[in-house]
Amino acid sequence: MDPVRTPRFAYKGDRLKPLRAFCQVARLGSVSRAAEALYVSQPAVSQQLQALEREMGAKLFERSGRRMLPTPEGEALYELARPLVDGIDALPAAFRRQLTGMDAGELEIAANSSTILYLLPRIVGAYREQRPQVRLRLHNTISADGTDLLRADTVELVVGSMLDVPADLSYVPVYSFTPMLITPLDHPLASTPRLTLEDISRHGLILPPQRQVTWRLVDLVFQQARVPYTVSLEVGGWEVIKQYVAMGLGISIVSSICLDDADAQRLAIRPLDAWFPARSYGVVVRKGKVLSPQARAFIDLIKPDLFVRRSHEDSGHSER
Repeated sequence: MDPVRTPRFAYKGDRLKPLRAFCQVARLGSVSRAAEALYVSQPAVSQQLQALEREMGAKLFERSGRRMLPTPEGEALYELARPLVDGIDALPAAFRRQLTGMDAGELEIAANSSTILYLLPRIVGAYREQRPQVRLRLHNTISADGTDLLRADTVELVVGSMLDVPADLSYVPVYSFTPMLITPLDHPLASTPRLTLEDISRHGLILPPQRQVTWRLVDLVFQQARVPYTVSLEVGGWEVIKQYVAMGLGISIVSSICLDDADAQRLAIRPLDAWFPARSYGVVVRKGKVLSPQARAFIDLIKPDLFVRRSHEDSGHSER
């Protein structure tokens, strides 16, 4: 008995053409019609069929009148080859559909309340105009919670401010805002000509919770200057803090991002950049994480020229 001979594919570099010609002939029952469908000559189709029969070691078609019908071997090959050829031929359309699906989908972002309230509205608005089909979800968190969500792959991005960047994360600062002292309009510090940290330390501060960046930044500056200070009230939310300061319940140190012209009508606002570093806001991602197209598109919008920075000079705040 002759040993089973493993076919040697002489046309390894171009296996698709003979299989596509074979499937068209099997489907249409005619070499001429297959040639028309493939936009090639009839001899080319015949040569491809002959090459395929040689490689398969089997007769694949038999003639019945004017039609070409698959032999049992041809039917077996057709069942195997048809999904392969159809899949390859449908690849461009499937790829376009896949790209369309990539443009849709979801995007999960973590940010604290001040970032969501003051920084993100313009960015989110621009993103919604560009990609209305994407469902965007903003997780309102503090900084630590946001990085935990990032590590757990619950969110792709964190937008906010960081002082200490862990080794497994990457932080790219984009925006910079001036630290500002806010007091009631009739407060003594509103008219003190040469403001010092000692002047500020004599009055109770209203600050966000200790675990937030603002508290840590304020504490760092006073500790390095060896100036004792007092926190008289701890409360979350810059709008609440501004309201309490306007009511005379204390003073506060805030970033210029959360101040506008309306605040200048009810608060005395003075820059503290002589003692406090500018507060940066930017994007936090996991190192080595491959970001989705939705996330990359959002990051592309986080750039200085989209956001009008609020600073002491830009807002027209004057020292009172």
